[in-house]
Amino acid sequence: MTSTAAIAGSSLRPTYPDEARAAQLRAANINPRTGLATDYLNHFNEAIMLLEMVPDIPECASDFLEWRPLSYAEHFTASNFRARDLAIEAYQTTDVDIRAQFDHLTDSMTKILTEVGVAMQRLQQDNSRVTLAEQAIVWVKPLVMLTAGIINGATEADVDSIMAGA
Repeated sequence: MTSTAAIAGSSLRPTYPDEARAAQLRAANINPRTGLATDYLNHFNEAIMLLEMVPDIPECASDFLEWRPLSYAEHFTASNFRARDLAIEAYQTTDVDIRAQFDHLTDSMTKILTEVGVAMQRLQQDNSRVTLAEQAIVWVKPLVMLTAGIINGATEADVDSIMAGA
C-alpha cells in the first residue's frame, strides 16, 4: 500500500550525475548543452576592439599586431577564468558535430585576423591600414555572432535568423 506522501514524494526528480554536471557547468558560465564557454570569444573581441581603434588612432595598428591567436585550451590556460580546467575538459567532451562547427568558425576568425596582421605589417600607409582594419571588422564580427550562437546552443534556424538581421 502506498501513501499519498510517498506518491507525492516520488514526483520529485532525483539528482542524477548529468544534472549535477549541468549545474556545475552553469555555475562556471559554461553552457551545459554544448560544453562551451562564451569567455573564449573575449579573445576575438579583444582583436576586434583593437581594430576598431585603428581608424581613430592609426598607431593602434601596432597594438593589434601584438595580438596572437590562442586555441580554446590555450586561452583558458592563460586566463583567470575561475573554472578554466572545467572549461577545457568540457570542450574536450563536447559533441563532435558542435565542436566541429565551433572549431570551423574559430579557425576562420583566427585565419582572418592572422592574415590581416600579416597584411598590416606590409602596409606603410595609415589609410591602407584603416581600410584593412575596417574590412576585417566586417568579416569577423558576424563570425563572432555565429560562434556565440553555437556556444549557446542555437539551432540552424536561429543562426539563419541572426544572419538575416546582420
